[in-house]
Amino acid sequence: MSEVRVKENKMGTMPVNRLMLSMAVPLMLSNLVQALYNIVDSIFVSRITTDEIVLDAAGQPVSAGTDAISALGLAFPVQIIIIAICMGTSIGVGSLLSRSLGEGNRKKVNNVALHGIVLMLISYVFCLLMGVFFSRALIAGQGATGRTLEYGSTYLRIICCLCIGVYMEITFERLLQSTGRTLLAMIPQLTGALTNVIMDPILIFGLLGAPKLGVAGAAYATVFGQIIATVLGIILNVKHNPDLNLNPSGFHFDTGLVKDIYVVGGPAIALQAVGSVMNYGMNYILMGLDQAAVAVFTIYYKLQSFFFMPIFGLNNSVIAIVAYNFGAKNRTRMKEAHRVALRYGFCILFLGFLAFELVPDRLISIFNTGDASLVTIGVPALRVIGLTYLLAWYCIITGGVFQAVGNGVYSMIVSLSRQLLALLPAAWLFARIGGLRLVWWSFPVAEVVSLIVTVYFYRRIDRDVISKVPEGA
Repeated sequence: MSEVRVKENKMGTMPVNRLMLSMAVPLMLSNLVQALYNIVDSIFVSRITTDEIVLDAAGQPVSAGTDAISALGLAFPVQIIIIAICMGTSIGVGSLLSRSLGEGNRKKVNNVALHGIVLMLISYVFCLLMGVFFSRALIAGQGATGRTLEYGSTYLRIICCLCIGVYMEITFERLLQSTGRTLLAMIPQLTGALTNVIMDPILIFGLLGAPKLGVAGAAYATVFGQIIATVLGIILNVKHNPDLNLNPSGFHFDTGLVKDIYVVGGPAIALQAVGSVMNYGMNYILMGLDQAAVAVFTIYYKLQSFFFMPIFGLNNSVIAIVAYNFGAKNRTRMKEAHRVALRYGFCILFLGFLAFELVPDRLISIFNTGDASLVTIGVPALRVIGLTYLLAWYCIITGGVFQAVGNGVYSMIVSLSRQLLALLPAAWLFARIGGLRLVWWSFPVAEVVSLIVTVYFYRRIDRDVISKVPEGA
């Protein structure tokens, strides 16, 4: 039965380089569109204007656009928590589903998929409560006051209370990806992203008869796009994914299966949630130095997503291919998938490195708030942070291998080492001894630590797990 299943799915038979491209390119393109709409979202927000005059600590006027970008940055740590739960759970579901598919256990494949949907619905309730009761406190806790506080709490409340779309969107896209249908998974991603881009200016600036909602309009455009993507994801899985049967009749909640999902997904959630703590801490540190630095930090995250989102698409393909061949007991294909992904990952992030080093002023000028301080602070910041691109590709792709073989805890430790044990302490220290210009060097320092830990763990997992898998055909 297992042999028959391997022959039926391209993840066990297609040449690895071609397989990687066929799975990763659609994901990378759709992720690029998502990165683009994240950037476009902030571009529109940066152009918000108001008659209210707000002065910074030096007595200089601060544009509403700068405050709006800062507000989105202060909401971002909570958004990371939402995405962490979504992505971590879906990684656990996807890894277990791909392995079950490789083993030929169709009943388990369906059961894993249904458990993933239920777990996402439960998670949404948590985020709904967080949005209703804690949105303002979470923004204020990072040092925000006045207009930035109002913008941030409004945006965050909408995102949290209506995040059912992102939970379901990611779930149904992952089900398509984990069964090798990455081209189909691209359709809801692209549609949701394009919907967001179209709705952003309409709702932010009140075009075509819509109310002028400002920052709230950006939030509503985001959740509307996610709901549209969810609807498409459900349709595509029901009608065009023969490896799944999502009929819930006879479904019984299995705590053992939930445990298996979170053995992989739990560390992935913690791994990404660490990013929330890091962003929250960095926002707090930067707010104490210069509020415009928070806007620069937010702009950096928007820009880096244009290079990292394709890497994450590549990484999702690595997880699916390695997990499938781990279940099918084919070490040769597992290792080849890792090598191929590393080559592509380096090429992508090297382009990011060149962009951050050669044209940082042009990148920042895309977000035209009218405040010259953004360019003054942002150019040296991007050039320093851009150095991390020369190392990050290896850590991201290799972390996907950890998750694929069921050892996501290694990825969690790498993330903890980078963001909590290295980045935040270094940022705090550098801020105290060198101020704003030195604080950005905490990013390269943290990436070096991440690389050292990743190499150490890969050697261990190669020796203890991968080397014991049969070579395969």
